[in-house]
Parts: sequence; C-alpha cells; structure tokens
Amino acid sequence: MSAAPATAGALLPERGGSPNADRIASLYTVILVIAGLVFAGVSGALVYALVRYNRRRSPIAVQSRGHTRLEIGWTLAATALIVFIATFSLTKLDAIDTPDRALASPAAAAALHQSRSAPMTIRVVGRQYIWMYRYPNGAISYEEMVAPVGVTVKLDIVSRDVAHSWWIPKLGGKFDAIPGYTNHTWFRAERPGVYRGQCAELCGRNHADMRAQVRAVPPAEYEAWAARQRRLVGAAEARDARDHRARSATGGF
Repeated sequence: MSAAPATAGALLPERGGSPNADRIASLYTVILVIAGLVFAGVSGALVYALVRYNRRRSPIAVQSRGHTRLEIGWTLAATALIVFIATFSLTKLDAIDTPDRALASPAAAAALHQSRSAPMTIRVVGRQYIWMYRYPNGAISYEEMVAPVGVTVKLDIVSRDVAHSWWIPKLGGKFDAIPGYTNHTWFRAERPGVYRGQCAELCGRNHADMRAQVRAVPPAEYEAWAARQRRLVGAAEARDARDHRARSATGGF
C-alpha cells in the first residue's frame, strides 16, 4: 500500500498519513469554509444591492447618513469571527507543533525496546542534493527514511551546506533545513506504505532531483532493518580504518 505522490492536495493539504497532517488539513478546512461563507454573503449582498437599487428601480439615489444598528451588527460579527478563528488556530497549532506523547502500542514498544511514551528521534541532514538520515542505533540511510508504523518519530532537521526544506505532505508541514540551526518536527505514520515528498526550498541547479521518501514498516521489520544497516555502517567504518592504517604505514601512498 503506497501513499499518493507529493501533490500536496488540489485544494487542501493532504491528510491520512499522520495526526499532525490531519490537524493541519482540519485547520485549513475550517478556515476555507468560513472564508467561503463570508465570500458568499458579501457577494450575495453585492448582487442584491445591484439588482434592488439599479437605475430603473431607483432613479434617484437615497441619501443616507448611516445605519447604527447595522454597523454595530457587522462589527460584532466580524470581531466574533476573528476571535473564533484565532482561538481555534492556536489550539490546533500547539497540537500540530508538539509531538504526541505516546503512544507506541505495547507490541511496538517491545519490538523497539523503548518506552511507550518516548518518541524515537531521527536526524535529517540535507546536503546538495540528497537527504541523509541518522537513526538512534547509529544506522544511516540516504534518500529514503525507514520508520516504524504507529510510533511517534521526532525529527531533528539540519543542513550541511545551503538552505533546504524537508517536506512529506502526507506526514505534516514542511520544515526548513538551515546551516548552523536545528529545526524540529514530528510525525506518526498510521499505516504501512511509502510516503513521497521533496525538497521545497530552491537549493541549487539540481534542486528538482532532491526527493524525499519515508517508508513506514511494522516495528519488528524496522528493528531488523536498522540492525542490518548498523552492521553495514560498522563494516564500512572498519574498512575505512584499515585503509587509513595501510596508507599511514606506506607514508600516505
């Protein structure tokens, strides 16, 4: 089962991949509905005024000095609308920004040998023109991140060279990778699949090739994959150490 390409949705942000992505989409939906109702009301009033007070029906314009009750009414309505939007947005923004506290299932926590309330942290490193991922056990992968299903994953996002932006639409909002600074976000993949994204910040001539991808797998499968990757990293480090000693023994030749 694979997620849709990173189209970001035709009208609204994508949802269904992670709780924070769902909350972003919900926030957009509420604001869009409110904006649509306001637009319809204003447009309807404008059309009514054009028809009701056209030149044939009202050849002489009515001279008016204001309508106190009407002005108070629309001022209070606009104020209430703004207060509602601000309150609703602030409640959603905190839930979007703060990683869910838990919440791996008991089986997932046991498979990963961690506490249910402790999010997993993966370091996302942007460089021209590829993403690198560092996992808690020392494993490393490029281009594709592998993550366990049903586990809150906290991301520390950095850059080695220029500004990049890590973005998997179905797993939440995009976050910039800035040299010398660490950005933080999170996701929790709800079902297995491949979630595709891309660098969303123009970072050089090959920016279009800097794609991002998350493969969500069951916790036991993730644990086996991470152990295998760590063994490969260890073997590569040992080989590099042997090569370095050999070069040193021959004077660098």
